[in-house]
This record gives sequence, structure tokens and C-alpha cells, in this order.
Amino acid sequence: MFKYRADQLPVAIILAVSGIDFLLYFSVETTWVLAAYWVLMIIPKGKVCAWNHHHQHTPTFNQSPLNHLLEFFYALHTGVTTNLWLLHHVFGHHKNYLDQSKDESRWQRESGEKMGMIEYTLNVALTAYPRGFKVGQRFPKFQKKFIFFTVITFAIVAFLVWLKPLPALFLFVLPMICSLLLTSWATYHHHSDLDTKNKFEASRNNLNSFYNLTTGNLGYHTAHHYKHGVHWSLLPELHEQIKDKIPSELIKQSYI
Repeated sequence: MFKYRADQLPVAIILAVSGIDFLLYFSVETTWVLAAYWVLMIIPKGKVCAWNHHHQHTPTFNQSPLNHLLEFFYALHTGVTTNLWLLHHVFGHHKNYLDQSKDESRWQRESGEKMGMIEYTLNVALTAYPRGFKVGQRFPKFQKKFIFFTVITFAIVAFLVWLKPLPALFLFVLPMICSLLLTSWATYHHHSDLDTKNKFEASRNNLNSFYNLTTGNLGYHTAHHYKHGVHWSLLPELHEQIKDKIPSELIKQSYI
């Protein structure tokens, strides 16, 4: 069922959080409780974005129906539906990150100036779906699935809002918006101000153990871009093979 055993625990935790969300949805109407839970879960659900990202690179299950079901729960946590990151990030950003005139997560303005963090965050978040759709024009098979499952996901969310507006707002709608913004914000330092054609000098790395435990080794970012199809559990090993090519100033150990 699982392609890699390393995915079993993260997926179990993420689905458990989904279970808690739906338990609260059907049992709690108190505004302050729902609001407190939403605030408390902003960072944890933001971390789920990293695992959704990994899934878009290497699908978790061998069976497509299970992958699509998992993607629905990922979408409720992250605001990113089936194939959006596959199109925007895998087929887009990974191909174009060394060219800021094309990068779907570009950190440069058209003038060539560096965007500020807030500008970049809003730019990437607000254009995520249009840019993903645009990339999908070159990959119609994946674009059709993106459109189909996006419509289904948002239709279900709309139904949840109609059925119980207040719980749906705090448990699904706000987390989806916040996580998409948080994802965009978190990626700013991955490549910003690294204007180069050298793939070993174009990404910042964070080797802090807790950071990588909670993001699935996302801190090994040069290795991830070097071979983006490598499963997240194997990135530290790949990093060891290429670390001599990475400038020391692009490697840090701090969690922040």
C-alpha cells in the first residue's frame, strides 16, 4: 500500500488531525473554543504543507484512489488541491527556479529587483491556482485531474460551510487560507536573492534536526532540487554526496 514505510507515521498523524477536525466540526459550536483551536493549529497545519509537497513529488500510495483520498485531507489542511503543486511546483518551479522570468515561485519583480517577504508571500499565494492552471495547459491529463478534484474539494467545503458555518470557518476555511499563505512565506528564503544558474548555489539549506523531522527533510533543499524525484527520507544521504559543492553560507543549523 505505502510506497515507502517512512510515510506511515506522518500520514497517520495527519489523518488523526483530520479526525479531530471533523470531531470538533460535529460536536462544538462555541466560538472561542473553535478560534483557540484554529490559532493553536496554524503552525502544525502549516507543517502539513511540507508533507503535501512531498506527496506531490512522490505519491504516498501505490493505488491512485488512496492518493486522491489523502489529497482531499491534505487540501483541507493546506489549501492546495490534487495536482496543484504537481503542476505549479514540480512541473513549474523545479524546471524554472534558475530563471526568474519564468519561475512560478519567482522572487524577482519584472524589473529584476528582489521582492520583499510580504510582497512575495501574497504574490505566490494569490497566483498559485492561476499559475498551476497555466502550467497544466502543457499537461492536459494532469490539468483535468487538477480541475476535477479542485471542484469536488471546494464543493465539499462549501457544503460543510452551509451545514455548519462557524465550525467550518475555523476548522477548514481559515486553515486552508492561512496554510497557503504560510507555505508561500516559508519558501521565500529557499531561493530569494540567489540569482545564479548554478544549481548548487541556488538554494538555502537548514540541517536542524527538529526542522527536518517536522518537514520531512525539507531543509536539504539543494539535494531536493538536484534530484526532485528522490523520496524525502533519502535526502540526507543525497546531501552528503553533494555537500562539498554547496557554498558554506547556504547551509545553516538553526531551527528559525
